[in-house]
Amino acid sequence: MAVAKQGDLALAGGLVLVLAMLVVPIPALLLDLLLSFNLAFSLLVLLATTYLVRPLDLAAFPSLLLVLTLFRLSLTVASTRLILLNASAGQVIGRFGEFVIGANPAIGVVVFLILVLVQFLVITRGAERIAEVAARFTLDAMPGKQMAIDADLQAGNITEEEARERRRLIQREADFFGAMDGASKFVRGDAIAALLVMAIDVVGGLLVGVLQRGMPLADALNLYLVLTVGQGLAIQIPALLISIAAGMLVTRSASGTSLGEEVGGQLLAYPRALGMAAGVVSVMGLVPGLPHLPFLGLGALLAVLTLVLRNQRERERAEEERRRREEELEALRRPESIFNLMRVDPLEVELGYSLIPLADARQGGDLLERVVMIRRQVALDLGVVIPPVRVRDNIAGLAPNAYTIKVRGVEVQGGELYPNRLLAMNPGDAPSELEGIPTREPAFGLPALWIAREDRDRAEMAGWTVVEPSAVLATHLTEVIRANAHLLLGRQEVREMLDALKETHAALVEELTPGLLSLGEIQKVLANLVREGVSIRDLVLVAEALADHARTSRDTDYLTEMCRQALARVITRQFGLDRGPRPVATLHPEAEKAILEGVEAAGGGLPALDARALKALSRSLSAAMAKVAGGGHIPVLLCQAAARPHVRRLVEKLAPRMAVLSYAELDETARIEPVATVTLSDDA
Repeated sequence: MAVAKQGDLALAGGLVLVLAMLVVPIPALLLDLLLSFNLAFSLLVLLATTYLVRPLDLAAFPSLLLVLTLFRLSLTVASTRLILLNASAGQVIGRFGEFVIGANPAIGVVVFLILVLVQFLVITRGAERIAEVAARFTLDAMPGKQMAIDADLQAGNITEEEARERRRLIQREADFFGAMDGASKFVRGDAIAALLVMAIDVVGGLLVGVLQRGMPLADALNLYLVLTVGQGLAIQIPALLISIAAGMLVTRSASGTSLGEEVGGQLLAYPRALGMAAGVVSVMGLVPGLPHLPFLGLGALLAVLTLVLRNQRERERAEEERRRREEELEALRRPESIFNLMRVDPLEVELGYSLIPLADARQGGDLLERVVMIRRQVALDLGVVIPPVRVRDNIAGLAPNAYTIKVRGVEVQGGELYPNRLLAMNPGDAPSELEGIPTREPAFGLPALWIAREDRDRAEMAGWTVVEPSAVLATHLTEVIRANAHLLLGRQEVREMLDALKETHAALVEELTPGLLSLGEIQKVLANLVREGVSIRDLVLVAEALADHARTSRDTDYLTEMCRQALARVITRQFGLDRGPRPVATLHPEAEKAILEGVEAAGGGLPALDARALKALSRSLSAAMAKVAGGGHIPVLLCQAAARPHVRRLVEKLAPRMAVLSYAELDETARIEPVATVTLSDDA
């Protein structure tokens, strides 16, 4: 604006006037105009600070504070000269003195001293301390802010011009608070000078009035005291306004709104607090001895304000709910919303009503934390990144204590928990004297009891294994994930795994796909490995095995066996065959031959065996498992590499918990002891 552009000229003229007032006497009328301007301009600065959003919006305030301080000092010198020369300093100072003092000069002195002390001890000292701390914190934070700007610039989030603007803003903040720290000293010095000037004016006025003008002491004291107090009030009230403005400016934070909007929005955001205040004030109005009308009137005003705000909140909440429903209806009308309804979660746990607290951290539930640990543990054990598990309630479809686990939208397993009880399992040698609800542990089917929580110490001292309901569900979920991990390993997941591998082994990935194998073929091989519990965490070794043998054949069964042989060291240790001698079962050569012939006759897939051979195989597997099971190890059946995948297809139908390994999958550290032979005839 034109007025703002002429500010430099006005400032230069003002500084010349300030210097002139220090040495040149000025008429009383001009002094009245300057005192009025000082008061009006100080009020303008105070009101302007209430509309600021950031302190830097008035970055010129430190310099302005210095100029106004010098201006007030020049007014003090000019008014003092007039008081001592003419025993009068214009109408402004005279009216201020007469209005405040009236017929009692002591009142004016007390009021003046209170104003100066409030300005010096409260406002100025507080603003000075805030400015000092803000300057120190701003300087300490500058390196971190500069690094954040550099990081955003390198990441491409901001342009070079935006980076320069942010750096300039940081520098301006540091300069501003540093300048405010120094400028606050001027305000404090101004308050001290006001006290000294008052004493000098009174003493000087008495000397001039009594010795030069021949006035009686009482008249001289009354005259010059009135003028001195009027001078102090006319000059120190604007100084007080500027001090308040300085304090408000350094305490402002970048909230994005003005001070009035911020205070009003925050204080009036809690109608309940206003209602409580209305009640307390109204009760105070009913206390005997206290004035009733002020307290009851204020209480009624606060109560009305509470009702108005509460009704406004209800209307805003209803309007927000209406908009939300309209947005939901609009979203349902969109074609893409149908696809959202058709989306199937890879893993899902549904809880009955009573089990909801297990997943609510506010009620002490730790199920979600356990799910995070499960995903991490499965990634370490199998090398598969499990997708996030969706945990939700199903109040209508499940019993209160029931839960179900779904894999790709299909319920695979479920169970029942008692959230207010603990699951106790007898390891076999503990006394069975506990009282509880008989059940079976859902993950492994072991007999157990749901006992009361107060019986925990007694059960543990007796040797029982006691676990929390959330731990029971977490264990069950872990076993379900391990058994169905191959269903969770799709092409997208394999692509992400290969992309991560490419960052460190680019040549290997580029050789493997798409030149040798497609993404789908790699996914099938990895799923075959994971399905039998073989860890693919060492993806480099798996990819190298695929690249080595894909030129020979692209048959996924063949490639799976080659990968298993490459992972011989991992498999040997995974099944504990290096900590032997481990009892294992072996497949009779005649049985291997019959199975291979059955595969050839069936044209692939399950071997074509007659019912008698299948019954004999089932009985032989049961007998072998009884001999090799124990010690917490997975029963192992050994056979030749060529027959292993076909044997596995049979065994997983008849004995799912038995692992089928080939001799080629054992490394040199394996220590085994064959104790049983599996055959296809009852005579063997």
